[in-house]
Amino acid sequence: MSSLDATGVDPVDTLLMCSLRAGAALFGLETTQIREVLGATKIRLVPLAPEYIDGIMPYRGDVLTTVNLRVLLGLQRCAAASCVIVLDDDINEERFGLVVDGVGGVIVMARSGVEPNPSALDARSLALFDGICRTELGLMVRLNSQRLRPSRLAENGLFGAAARDRSGKQR
Repeated sequence: MSSLDATGVDPVDTLLMCSLRAGAALFGLETTQIREVLGATKIRLVPLAPEYIDGIMPYRGDVLTTVNLRVLLGLQRCAAASCVIVLDDDINEERFGLVVDGVGGVIVMARSGVEPNPSALDARSLALFDGICRTELGLMVRLNSQRLRPSRLAENGLFGAAARDRSGKQR
């Protein structure tokens, strides 16, 4: 039996989500998946990289591949300065950056408050989204860093050149 904290939430059932934006939509990542949040950062383009790869950037003596969330969602790239969230994938030992329009605060919620993806989502959304949550800010789509890894995006064939080739345009 677990005890409730001062807010009335069971600590075992607690989920800490960092809120972020891409376009008008609200997304969330578990704080345990985030290594660091950087402000606007100089990203170098990589010739012939898939469209969802924003480029590479130096990070603490290493080079990070950055993935653009707007492009994954089918939105146009934003010319304004964006934030980079450095994500750690401990399972596959892959560190990468996620480019988003902005980062908000941490939202505390119950794990049981995360609902499964709606059944009407298209294949691309199902490949990226890990459920939905209702928050005071509105509906928040939960992201999972495992699904955003550059190597995973390349493997599933729903993004980049393979997706463009099948339909003649980026989906």
